[in-house]
Amino acid sequence: MTEAPPSRPPARLAGVARVVRIRTLPGRIRGFALLAVLAVAAVFTVAAFAVQDARDGLKVIGHDAGPQVVATGDLYYALSDMDAQLAAVLLMGREQNLGAGRAKALQVYDQRRSEAHRALLQGSNLASDDPAEQQTARSILDALGRYEQLAGQALQLDQQQPHAAGPPSDQVRALYRQATDLMKLDVLPKAYNLTLDNGTTVRRTYESKHAAVLDGIAWVVITGLVLIAILVGLQVYLTRRFRRLVNPVLALATLASLVLVVATVGLLTSEASHLSKAKNDGFDSVLSLSRARAISNNADADETRYLLDPEQADTYEQVYLDKSQEIFSVTAGNLHQYYQQVDQRVAAHSGFTGFLGLESQHVTLAGQRAAVDRTLQGYQTVQHDDARLRTLATTAGGRHDAIVLRMGTASRDFATYDQSLVSLTAIHQKAFASAIRDGDDGLSGWSVGLPVAAVVIAILVLVGVRPRLSEFR
Repeated sequence: MTEAPPSRPPARLAGVARVVRIRTLPGRIRGFALLAVLAVAAVFTVAAFAVQDARDGLKVIGHDAGPQVVATGDLYYALSDMDAQLAAVLLMGREQNLGAGRAKALQVYDQRRSEAHRALLQGSNLASDDPAEQQTARSILDALGRYEQLAGQALQLDQQQPHAAGPPSDQVRALYRQATDLMKLDVLPKAYNLTLDNGTTVRRTYESKHAAVLDGIAWVVITGLVLIAILVGLQVYLTRRFRRLVNPVLALATLASLVLVVATVGLLTSEASHLSKAKNDGFDSVLSLSRARAISNNADADETRYLLDPEQADTYEQVYLDKSQEIFSVTAGNLHQYYQQVDQRVAAHSGFTGFLGLESQHVTLAGQRAAVDRTLQGYQTVQHDDARLRTLATTAGGRHDAIVLRMGTASRDFATYDQSLVSLTAIHQKAFASAIRDGDDGLSGWSVGLPVAAVVIAILVLVGVRPRLSEFR
């Protein structure tokens, strides 16, 4: 008769057996080793999440939404300058002394049109995953096509009706009003919305990912200290129980854990700094200065429109003041007061806000202070030219001199100011690119290095306790 197999012990007895095994010396060693491996896994998990947060932040700010903002900022400037050059061409007429200026304005108009289409294409490509932004880009393209049609009609009609420097015919002015209203009320607001939407994405991403990286540092420190405490406790336990000084493999595991924690904390601290620099010293200033340049250009065009369309001169004068206040904001109720305040505030280097005010108050980069000073001095010169121009325009027989000033000295001074804005922006663009590049370089290799380090430490722990466990076989 076949002997029946032995029955399994009741579940309660099995549980007691497990407790007994844990209370034995080999069980305690296995328990320590298991805790150490779990702690290694915890360090790896929190570090991996924090590294991924840093990588995601750099991707959005440096490679996705951030470049989209720059592209749409370039779009806004190119669009506004198109309209400015169109106004200049119509104002100069066929006067021989201004012929070269007219030809140059037409050339710049075509150049800005090409730049606008390129920037629109670039922004559209970068926004390929967002249907709403794709639709906005298409609507801008449609509106821009209507603008170019009106601008072409105005230029063609003006070509057929030669006139001296000054306002063109009523028909030409009517076409230009339609074109510039379309630009100001339709095309430019849509372009700005693209910039605004992507700028919001960058800010939200920075706030969430920067905070996540800082939280990751705290969690890496906490789990790392727990891991090191467990390894030290295991080392002490084995030393006391087996009367040996040091387990070299466990000591190596402890040292490797310490190095991993310190290196990870250093990396995450550095990545948080790169994110902060890219956002605060780079992106914010590039966006702000791009807006300042576009609005400055638009205000400069309002100065031309002031001479081009006398019937709406008061409107263009007020609009010029409003835009100037966005760039360099002071307490002033009219342009005369504004000129005085600009002189006083530039001399004092304080007491003003607006885009240039924010830039002047946040000087952190090499060469930035000198660039800011050049920009402020250039802006002050532009306002001096505007004051002279409006004085001439309201003086009997002085309108022609105002036009000559506008197309000559004032145009050159504005170009100098504009170039100072470009140079200042370049300083921040360099800081932005450097921060993103350093952040990307810092993360290279961690996708492989981090899990390999965790596996190596876990193996060292298991190898370190193996000889002690083998003594009980």
